[in-house]
Formats: sequence, structure tokens, C-alpha cells
Amino acid sequence: MPLDAVCIHALAAELQERIAEGRIDKVQQPERDLLLLSLRAKGENLRLLLAAGTGNARVHVTRAGFENPPEAPMFCMLLRKHLVGARITAVTQPDWERMLILELDARDELGVASHKRLVVELIGRSANVILVGEDGRIIDCMRRVEFGGDALRHLLPGSFYRMPPAQEKRPFFETPAEEYRSLVARADRSRPADKWLLDSFSGLSPLLCRELAARCGGDYDTLPEQMEALRESVDAGDYSPCLLLRDGKAQDFSFLPITQYGKDTQNESYDSFSELLDAFYARRDQAEQRRRRSHELMKTIRTGRDRLARKLANQREELKRTETREDVRRRAELITANLYRMKKGDSSLSCQDYYQEDCPEITIPLDALKTPQQNAAALFKEYNKLKGAELHLTELIAKGERELDYLDSVLAELEQAESERDLADIRRELADTGYLKKGRGGKNEKGRAQAPWRFVTDDGFEILVGRSNVQNDELTTKIARRSDWWLHTQKVHGSHVILRCEGEEPSSLALEQAASIAAYYSQGREGGKIPVDYTMVRHVRKPSGAMPGKVIYTEYKTLLTQADEALVARLKR
Repeated sequence: MPLDAVCIHALAAELQERIAEGRIDKVQQPERDLLLLSLRAKGENLRLLLAAGTGNARVHVTRAGFENPPEAPMFCMLLRKHLVGARITAVTQPDWERMLILELDARDELGVASHKRLVVELIGRSANVILVGEDGRIIDCMRRVEFGGDALRHLLPGSFYRMPPAQEKRPFFETPAEEYRSLVARADRSRPADKWLLDSFSGLSPLLCRELAARCGGDYDTLPEQMEALRESVDAGDYSPCLLLRDGKAQDFSFLPITQYGKDTQNESYDSFSELLDAFYARRDQAEQRRRRSHELMKTIRTGRDRLARKLANQREELKRTETREDVRRRAELITANLYRMKKGDSSLSCQDYYQEDCPEITIPLDALKTPQQNAAALFKEYNKLKGAELHLTELIAKGERELDYLDSVLAELEQAESERDLADIRRELADTGYLKKGRGGKNEKGRAQAPWRFVTDDGFEILVGRSNVQNDELTTKIARRSDWWLHTQKVHGSHVILRCEGEEPSSLALEQAASIAAYYSQGREGGKIPVDYTMVRHVRKPSGAMPGKVIYTEYKTLLTQADEALVARLKR
């Protein structure tokens, strides 16, 4: 959900207490619509995240890690010029609007003190970050707007900054209680209470309107009491940041416990709104960034995979047609056995089929332009062609299935890639195997490959996880010792996982945690409990000529486990 006015009000108070008087040390722009301000405030180093993307607009202190682009965007360079060294004097929310303003004391390029404002508008598709000078003019903004729904509100450098147009509704938190009751008394009670609230007041989100209606049971007579209780709790600053979970997955969040969904959802409390927003957006944003970064590569691989799948389907159909070769041979031999009964110009041959027990009479069509000997020779030639095609198609299909399996494993790698460097490693692998042209990955492709992911179990065993098929091969055949343990999900694509033992017997805890990590870095991540095979590295070998990442193993056992994201985050080094 987008941040509503009340959550922003609570967030403004929280940030005012935490970052006011803080000094900005660094400005970064990891994504097109994402800014990070590194600052020093009240004796601690903090990172303030400002996001202005559709569906994820927010401002909060974050602990999440982000990868910066090789070159900073122009807007980031401009913010560095104006904001580095500036002091945050206040964090405010004007008139219950869905926006936050950072008041800044800075110095210009001549060292003259000046006051600036960094305005973060958190309004759906119109979300934006705008730097405003002391004279009220826009210095620059993340998204320049020359034409829009409001012709008087252009967001361009040099123009005066104007607030977003106000809604034609009564502000909920500024309306007296007596007016609440009067409005409720005149309300059209045939309409659902939540719809009436949403259409009558600004400052209330659809979730909050539904919650108020649910708490009064949809009864308009008791609705004013719930409205007054909400107003009093907000005026008193009585907030309880809650994450709404359904089947263990984050669905929504609010500043108070949500009861409208009953037992279908659970409320998980957080100490601050920054922690709440970090928890809600971190995984979703990470997945979206991976999807956006890998989109072109994913499209290329899927196109190649679909083309290969269609080719395999045609080859299997051709192979199926070769099953008639024995029937062709029998017809050729029957013609040969009955040459004395035929003459040139015959269009068919009626004879007994002595290949069947009761020797039924059958009719074999002939080419009237050919002699009987030529008809027989043509059928023998067709038989030999079908026989050779069977051998050739069987080899082609086996090769195509190996390639298809490899491309499926690359798609699994792309879903797990966490950074641009991971994608560069995958591009390099595809170039080496001939699926991409050399150099297509850009300058990052020439860089040095990354080390495997590394984890340490609770009882001290080291775990290594391959990032790509090529690294899986290297990890299993070169890095791992023969006495280490090798783990992989059964019958689904995933990374090779090595549990390093240093000659010791691994504990059951270490094996269970390694299996959970193997499940996490596989296509079965979201599939509940899945089987994970494990064996010693000495029982794993790579067949000659096999595709990257392909191995065979013996003497294995199987654990039934489930991917645990919290465990992966805790053990990762």
C-alpha cells in the first residue's frame, strides 16, 4: 500500500526526533527513483532512503544495502553539490499532505549560508523529489514535469515551487467532533460506511476507512465514536507500527493493529516506522530490481529456450514418424516376393501378408510410372532413410534436451542474481557457451568473477554456494575437498552447495542449515518443503562434455527441508 497521511505524520515525528540536526555526508542514487543520504546525527551514522517510484514512494532510515551504478546520474551530482555538508534542521509534513519536507541549512559555492528544502512528494504516480532554493524556486527535481493535469504546476528548474492541489474534502484530523456527528447523521446510510468515509474526508486511506467501518460493524450510529477514538489516538501520538502478514508473507502495513481481516492475517509489531518500512519493502524492492536488471537477459534466454522447445517438439514428431519404418520394410519385401505377379503400370498389389499369423490379403499401393523392382527399391530406400533418421534424431533430441535443461538452469540463476556483478558473471558464462556474442555484456563482463556466496553455520561450519553454473563447476571440482559434503535440490535447478568440514564429521545442525540454504538458492524456493540430496564430494563427478553445472552423483542421502530466508540472512557473511 502507499503511505497514507497518518503514517507520514507519524514518520515525520519519528524522523524529526532521530535525524534533526544531522549533517549530510554523502548522496547516492542507486536507482533512477531512489536516493540515499548518508548522515551523522546524534552520535550515530544513518542512511536516509528517499524513494519516489510508483507503488514504493517512502522516506525512512534504512539498513538495506544497495549497489551504486558505475557513474552517478546528473540529479545525484547536483544534490551532492548542494546537500553535502548541509544540516537538517527539521522534518515536516504540511497540512496532512502525503509529502515530507526536509529543511536544510547549507552553504553555496561561495560559502554563503543559505536555506534550502528537499521536498519529497509521496503521491502515487506523481511521486517526486524536488530541491527548492531559498527564493522558493526549483533548483531541480527527480522528474521534471512540463505538461500535466495541473497546468499551473510545472516542475522545472527555475520555476516557483507550488504545493500539490488540495483535495475537495474535509480534512479528517482538523474537523471538530460536533461536525463529525452532524455529517454522519445526514449521511446516505444505504452506502457502505467505508465508502462514505473515503468520499467525505481527506487524510484517510481505504484501509483505514475499512478498519473504522469494521470496528463499528458498519453501523452508522456507532461510527462517530470510532472516528473520535482514532482522532484522539493520533493527536496523542499513540502509534503502533504493524505489518500485516498472510500465510507468512507481508501484505500491508499500518500505524495501528488491523482487525478487519479476522484470523486470516496476523499483526507483527515493530519498534519504529523505519524498521517497518524496511521489512515491508526490502524483499519486494530487491526482487523488482533483479527483475528490471535481468529483463533483457531473461528475454534473450527465454526466446532461445522457446525456440529450442519448438525445435524439440518438431524433432519428436519426426521421430514418431520413423516408427512406421518396419511397415515400410515389410511392404518392400512383399513386393519383392510377388514380382512374378506384377508388371509395369500396375497401381497396386493384392497379396497375402505372410508376416501375420492368419496371412490376410492386403493391398499395397504402387507408383504406376515405376517398374515393380523400382517400387520395391523406393520402399527399401525409404526404410533406410527412416532408420538413419531415427539414430540421428535420437542424438539431436538428447543434445537438445541437455541444452534445454541448461537454459532452464540459467533462468534459475537469473532469478537468484542479487547484483549487476552476478548478471555480468552469467553473461560471461553465456558468452563462453556460445549463447551470447562476446562483449555483449559491456565493460563489467571483462571484470573478475565474484567469489561464491559464503555462510557460517551456528556451530561454525563454512558453507559455499555457487552464483552461476560455471562457478558451480569450479566450486565442486576445484575448490571443494573430497572430504567435504555436496548438496543440491532433487530434480529442480539450483546452486551447488559445499559444506566444508576440514576432515571432521558434519553435525546434523550444519547439514540441516546447509540443506535449507540449498533450497533457498533453487527454483523450489517458494514451494514449501522440498527434497535436498547430500553426499561427499568424492562421489560427485562431471561427465565428459557436459554443460556447465551438470554433474552426476552417487551414494547420496536425502533431507526434506524448506527455504528459510531469515536463516540465510543471519548466516550470510
